[in-house]
Amino acid sequence: MLNVYLLRHGETAYNADGNRYCGRTDIDLTEKGRQQANLVNNQLKGMFFDAVYSSPLKRALYTAEIASGLKTIQTDVRLIEVDFGGWEGKTKEEFIEENAILWTDWMNDPEYIRAGGTGETAGNVVSRVDDFYKEMLGKYPQGNILVVGHNGINRLYLAYKLGMPLKHYRRIVQENSSITMFTLDENGELNLKLLNSNI
Repeated sequence: MLNVYLLRHGETAYNADGNRYCGRTDIDLTEKGRQQANLVNNQLKGMFFDAVYSSPLKRALYTAEIASGLKTIQTDVRLIEVDFGGWEGKTKEEFIEENAILWTDWMNDPEYIRAGGTGETAGNVVSRVDDFYKEMLGKYPQGNILVVGHNGINRLYLAYKLGMPLKHYRRIVQENSSITMFTLDENGELNLKLLNSNI
């Protein structure tokens, strides 16, 4: 049984500014975001991890460093945030005003619709993230790992593994720098143990 402690990165300026879609934009944590990651570090004191993985984007990597207390983090491009195309840098209200139909299409069928018109489909995202976790299960079949990713990829993966239609991924809420914990058994079946926990 693989135990996965999953974090969304700490707060960024985009999160603080009307929750702008950050996507692949590589911005840093705010001071609040760093404090959030420090709280996680306190929560994880005394826990052993076989490995710590992060998205290569700064907001996730810095969260991983602070939360784990390690300076050498393994990054994996499969954990990078969704490419939101034309929505990046904008709030939902702003891009819906520009093209409401595109948002409606994404919400109805994100598996095949490109986010922001030119970004990734949810199917693309789930495929790469699932590939990452299958590799982790092979490497650490009885292990504990800490993974720091992003709101979009984390929610889409959890929705997929929990058997939810991908269009309902937004029903899963993952707060900045909060701990979500799940297990993967030898068949890859996911059991969600904690969501937005302070352990």
